[in-house]
Amino acid sequence: MLVHPGFDPIFLKLGPVAIHWYGVMYLVAFVAAFLLGRYRMKKQPWVTLETKEFDDILFYGVLGVIVGGRLGYVLFYKPLDYINNPLQIFYVWEGGMSFHGGLIGVLIAVAIFCFNRHKNWLTLMDFIAPLIPTGLAAGRLGNFINSELWGRATDLPVGMVFPLVDNLSRHPSQLYEFFLEGVVLFIIIWWASSVRRPVGVISALFLMVYGILRFLVEYAREPDQYLGFLLMGLTMGQILCIPMMITGLIMFFWAYRRR
Repeated sequence: MLVHPGFDPIFLKLGPVAIHWYGVMYLVAFVAAFLLGRYRMKKQPWVTLETKEFDDILFYGVLGVIVGGRLGYVLFYKPLDYINNPLQIFYVWEGGMSFHGGLIGVLIAVAIFCFNRHKNWLTLMDFIAPLIPTGLAAGRLGNFINSELWGRATDLPVGMVFPLVDNLSRHPSQLYEFFLEGVVLFIIIWWASSVRRPVGVISALFLMVYGILRFLVEYAREPDQYLGFLLMGLTMGQILCIPMMITGLIMFFWAYRRR
């Protein structure tokens, strides 16, 4: 039976300033997106973006992830708590981010960028989609280091005890998500985007593949304690993935039919 190493959540402390591992993972995510984006711009001539435009998109995307991720967590997971204590919405150091909220935030942020710069929104989203999985991988490593978002109890050999939680052997679902949402999703979307495809196809694939992988891995992940199981025994994460998968499927066929 494996035991969680019990990492110190603080990566580095300089006097009164503490740098947390989760913050480091965010930095890793944005650096990876920057490097991969620059690579795509050089190797794929159909990506018509200026360097300054890409830098601006990354800035918009960072704001979308942070603001959308936080508000998504508030609205999807703990709305009543934050209605009673609205100032806690700004207590981001206490944790609480939602991928689905972050995705919506990025969609809106890029839409604002496209409106201001007269760019095609769906074309830019096709460019951005392959840059996202590495950020997801970094985030899941942060969850594992912090011993949060642990899995359901299991008697399988892969089970791991999280001493900060209890003495049960649980699925290390953070590592499952690191592999599926990070590595596998990256390979699929990066491969699909390596050749020019109809506008909207890459975005559609991202929505479908992420939705499927996240929906499946949720069966190994402990549902949020304050929500539990919801409609038909599904978790909030699974419910939020359903419209993603449906939208992606519709977009996929629309993109090829439109071409």
